[in-house]
Amino acid sequence: MFAQLWGFLYSSYFRFWLKWLWRLLTGKCELQRARGRGEAGRIPTVSLGPALPSPSRHHFQVLRNALHADEAEVEKCVRDIMKEKKIEHKDTRFKTNLHISLLQITGYKKLYLNVENLRKVPYDSDNGEHEEQLIELWNLLMPHENLKARITKQWCDIGFQGDDPKTDFRGMGLLGLVNLVYFSKHYTNEARQILSRSNHPKLGYSYAIVGINLTEMAYSLLKNGALKSHLYNMVPGLPQMEHFHQFYCYLVYEFDKFWFEEEPESIMHFNQYREKFHEKIKGLLLDYDVILTLQN
Repeated sequence: MFAQLWGFLYSSYFRFWLKWLWRLLTGKCELQRARGRGEAGRIPTVSLGPALPSPSRHHFQVLRNALHADEAEVEKCVRDIMKEKKIEHKDTRFKTNLHISLLQITGYKKLYLNVENLRKVPYDSDNGEHEEQLIELWNLLMPHENLKARITKQWCDIGFQGDDPKTDFRGMGLLGLVNLVYFSKHYTNEARQILSRSNHPKLGYSYAIVGINLTEMAYSLLKNGALKSHLYNMVPGLPQMEHFHQFYCYLVYEFDKFWFEEEPESIMHFNQYREKFHEKIKGLLLDYDVILTLQN
């Protein structure tokens, strides 16, 4: 009860006067002070939320609107915010950094929509482009072995469950395949090494199935906002699908290391260790300075 009362009083009364006092003492608004908390004067984008007023403050509508602006509207939003907060236009560093932060916020939402749209596309064996990507995955991972047929038990050699991989993409749609191909194309040596390790007689696992499972993990972290710090630190502007794929590659590489370090008793304990790995990644993403990616 006390915590609820304090929260109400702080948001309704105390926060306004504290902000007024800090501006009086420093000559800067909360957004400018947020910039000072960033590296080399950069506004930490994740701090913009607390720096903006609560939705009940009607006269600060311009600030709230900025969080929902399209890319083409960002420049206007920056000018409107500086005018509303009475920030001098000669503060060009603040203007530039605010522009970057708003692009990052806008880009994160757009990236999620793009990832979601790809996830919703079901794998279609009658679609030539889908089939080409599937065959490309095989050729990248098994360059010295030809497929005997499109539907064959050979698919199990790279970790699919049956003789037709299309059934394994139901949960993540085309996104699962695109992730697998991206990792195999951009980190070919690592992908082949991990595939080889996945065939370990005791600690082995289904490479493709686990890869699709990690697509779901990356997707869920993007959806719930956990990737914001990572992407905001990694990309000084609009995050792209490329950056989501890069994070996926990090998960695949790190999960393989994690799996062999943990030495599970059998694949039957996969869900338990998958969740443990998930919690580890979520913990890393709590760091405002985090960047989780592989380098070529």
